[in-house]
Amino acid sequence: MAKRIEASGVTAWYGSHRAVDDVSLVIEPKQVTALIGPSGCGKSTFIRILNRMHEVVPHARMAGKVLLDGDDIYGDGVSPADVRRTIGMVFQRPNPFPTMSVRDNVAAGLRLNGVRKASEVDDAVERSLRLAGLWDEVSSRLRRPGASLSGGQQQRLCIARAIAVEPEVLLMDEPCSALDPVSTLTIEDLITDLKNDYTIVIVTHNMQQAARVSDVTAFFNIAGAGEPGRLVEAGPTAKIFTNPDDERTEAYITGRFG
Repeated sequence: MAKRIEASGVTAWYGSHRAVDDVSLVIEPKQVTALIGPSGCGKSTFIRILNRMHEVVPHARMAGKVLLDGDDIYGDGVSPADVRRTIGMVFQRPNPFPTMSVRDNVAAGLRLNGVRKASEVDDAVERSLRLAGLWDEVSSRLRRPGASLSGGQQQRLCIARAIAVEPEVLLMDEPCSALDPVSTLTIEDLITDLKNDYTIVIVTHNMQQAARVSDVTAFFNIAGAGEPGRLVEAGPTAKIFTNPDDERTEAYITGRFG
């Protein structure tokens, strides 16, 4: 079941450098929320905070709160591993495990979660590959290495791997930046389908992509060199792209800066 995320006063540091400053944003379930903005404005850092991956970076820390359906994911006794199972992540470049087969790539998270029965694994692998729109293309070569697939297929394989453990939220950090236009459109269609079951957050530099796939758009910006990223405004995508409240948003979307 898709879940609601509420980030409040989120601030992030890498050592002494403050990368994100006082970001508050509500992400609704069964919607696609796009994060846009110039390079270095903290978009990727922010989504890594949403599933506790920021803290694995040496000397990184955060302040503020992130609630998942009202529960604080940074609360005392909350397991980061449990958070990451609930809030899955797909990265910029496809990263299948190169020595593993297509099947074993999808099953990797299941095995970590203690699923051992072969029939259960096989059912979950097929379900996940079907949801990722990849089953018909790979069903006859499940034993081949995942790295033998095309770039677009590898990214869908990574999406299948992420959803195999049945998360409620799916974070995507520029999932199409390394893909050709045809593969990009395939992933965009997949995102549209997946939002029926998941809360989705996507970081993208592609304005057309944000307009095509998202229900809500949040614009991040930096005031100047060395300044932290801040959330300028967020709202329905149609409004952000046609009638934003802040002139900085309009300038970015129309290409006048950034």
